[in-house]
Amino acid sequence: MWLPWMEFAAVLTAATLLTMPMGQWLARCFTSERHGWLERLSYRVMGVNPQERMGWQRYGTALVLSNALMMLLGYLLLRLQGALPLNPLEIAAQAPDLAFNTAASFITNTNWQAYSGENSLSNATQMVVITFLMFAGATTGVAAGAGFVRGLARSSSKDVGNFWVDFVRVFWRVLLPLSFIMALVYVWQGIPQTLHTDAVATTLEGGRQQLLMGPVASLESIKHLGTNGGGFFGMNAAHPFENPTPLTNLLHILSMLLIPAGMTYAFGSMLLRRKQGWVLFAACMVMFVGFLSLVFVAEQNGSQLLARAGADQQYSLTQSGGNMEGKELRFGIADTALFVATTTAATTGSVNAMHDSLTPLGGITPLAQMMLNCVFGGDGVGLINLIQYAILTVFLAGMMIGRTPEFLGKKIEVREIKLVMLAVLVPPACVLGFTALAVLWPDAAASLNNRGPHGFSEILYAYASATANNGSAFAGLNANTPFFNTTTGLAMLAGRFLTLVPMLAVAGSLAAKATVPPGPGTFPTATPLFMGLLVFVVLVVGGLTFLPALALGPVIEHLQMLVAQLYA
Repeated sequence: MWLPWMEFAAVLTAATLLTMPMGQWLARCFTSERHGWLERLSYRVMGVNPQERMGWQRYGTALVLSNALMMLLGYLLLRLQGALPLNPLEIAAQAPDLAFNTAASFITNTNWQAYSGENSLSNATQMVVITFLMFAGATTGVAAGAGFVRGLARSSSKDVGNFWVDFVRVFWRVLLPLSFIMALVYVWQGIPQTLHTDAVATTLEGGRQQLLMGPVASLESIKHLGTNGGGFFGMNAAHPFENPTPLTNLLHILSMLLIPAGMTYAFGSMLLRRKQGWVLFAACMVMFVGFLSLVFVAEQNGSQLLARAGADQQYSLTQSGGNMEGKELRFGIADTALFVATTTAATTGSVNAMHDSLTPLGGITPLAQMMLNCVFGGDGVGLINLIQYAILTVFLAGMMIGRTPEFLGKKIEVREIKLVMLAVLVPPACVLGFTALAVLWPDAAASLNNRGPHGFSEILYAYASATANNGSAFAGLNANTPFFNTTTGLAMLAGRFLTLVPMLAVAGSLAAKATVPPGPGTFPTATPLFMGLLVFVVLVVGGLTFLPALALGPVIEHLQMLVAQLYA
């Protein structure tokens, strides 16, 4: 029984040790004054001035418009898929609503897939659209994180950096070299990387079987390093071509945590406040361990209904062997639980098991982590989401003692709190609003494979995943309909940009303020006490917001399971 916990400790220790070099690498990327020749060439091709200093408005405008143009390009290519090369299977173009959903999904770093990749996309669109947008979405997130931290670090300045410089540097110095190295490792481990669409194999019975394949290893590398998610195949990381060995499973997990965890260290380095960075890292790790424990224990105990239906008919709280439904035997419960916790903490969305088959209590972990959206979070934006709660924490602490709240030597005033609250309120408005609309929509029920609270959980999960830019799903929901494609696409865009832009405004506002020295009333934020308060605020705000919805889904499903209430 102790072996899984030892494995968890070893993996999280490895993730912690990788945080320091990754954070130093990111900090050097964000602060270096030299431009490499590839970067200078990129500036000339794009026609931008790397010496331009941008305020938050121009930085945010460049970010939003560039992402809008890349999304439009992806949409057009998906609509023209049938006419593109590298399509020997003659796969048709995606429908307008599905193409909108797919383009919105991948540019927002969500990678929600309302389709099965190997049957819906050609090798051309897998590379030119999907992999391209994976790089674009992840690079944008890390670049936004750089601009945000730079704004917090500066004093009496309107400058938060240059979006194009941040974007180009993150691409050339971080994501591309890391992805190239990881792709080679994945090929070594047996993940295919080829332009051939399929291969025909002879089975042991003498039959012939068509195996679909393509440039899988390159997609897998940016998929996890970029906290993108999605999958070349419909089975995602449960497919042996995407995740063939225990080593690839471990590398997937460490890749998902690498940049989000490293951003906390980069934050401390850029602000010359290393302790502050470690406090943020510790807050994420405390929440991560708590949610990991919840899903592992719930899946290990399994279903009490099945436990009571054992051969001896004796009452038991533990299902023999645990809940293995929807899980790969090669990974088992421990590796599945660790993957579930990681992929929703880092808002990646890659899965090595069917989340729809989790126990009711086990299903709370992915739901809750997506709803909070700051347990490490996605590349770059996870740190931004955590800082919004840190600002809210010092505001609440300041109000309790009757002093003007401060964070990192800057006064937190009305403007900052309004912007923070806008960023805090947009996600629940999207998740709960679209869920309520879907429940009432006449044709939405036809997309459900389950009735009762589990069916409600499937809808709730879809919009939590879309808004948090996660992309995983309770697979019992058929989301490939005009209604779900449109509404989840809108939720992805709102969850990405209506939270990111207000927080860039916060960074710009704080950059313009003078740094004040700490005084007798200053609440220190680089202490274990602040870390505990930060975790408390995150959980309380998230709990008050989403607990009623969770009560209608997984909580009531668990209670009904205890009294043997099932749904046909």
